[in-house]
Amino acid sequence: MSLTIYQSILKSKKSNKKLFALLIDPDKYKPKTLIKKANEAKVDLIFVGGSLLTNGNFEACIEDIKKSTTTPIVIFPGNSMQISSKADGLMLLSLISGRNPDMLIGNHVIAAPQLKKSKLEILSTGYMLIDSGRQTSALYMSNTNPIPHNKSDIAVCTAMAGEMLGLKMIYMDAGSGAENCVSEKMISAVQKAIEIPIVVGGGINTVQKAKNACKAGADIIVVGNAAEKDESLIKKIATAVHSF
Repeated sequence: MSLTIYQSILKSKKSNKKLFALLIDPDKYKPKTLIKKANEAKVDLIFVGGSLLTNGNFEACIEDIKKSTTTPIVIFPGNSMQISSKADGLMLLSLISGRNPDMLIGNHVIAAPQLKKSKLEILSTGYMLIDSGRQTSALYMSNTNPIPHNKSDIAVCTAMAGEMLGLKMIYMDAGSGAENCVSEKMISAVQKAIEIPIVVGGGINTVQKAKNACKAGADIIVVGNAAEKDESLIKKIATAVHSF
């Protein structure tokens, strides 16, 4: 019997194997080269989604990716409309760093009936926005304040609360196009406080930043914007993460 996506993540964490996820924005998707490079790099997961989608290409994007890879496709939803049974799983994000009720539970209530009927594997995830030095799309669209970049204690308590609530993962995100990625100090502090997998993304645009996040305790490294701008980074960062 094959493992579920979450079981595979837990297995990798137990053996201290780091995973690399490529985040694809359907608005910027380039089907001819991106997935080919992801396959060559042996990317572990493909996340699909964005804070604001404008071209109606969401489901078509997932369908096109599905034709070209066996890598699990996980929806990284920016809102309750970003649902497609063509994917393999969905990160049910609860924005635990903010106090916007729609992002904590409201959108989840709206989406629950559709998700229940789907065959998607649901990955309940505590989503934490971390200040990156600039206003990101995620911050603007969520109408929340991020956890300050230097306040590791707040991040730790927030992550612990998420774990106690029964969430399966913690996602620490500096946001798309972040000026600064999540600090090693904050990642390390959170890693020491919880046992569930930690996902880190936003502003990871070099091999060294990916290595630093792995060393600090991240279990899954997510790269999106940087890979869109320079597709050669997919192979470079995947190799660094997998060899950690």
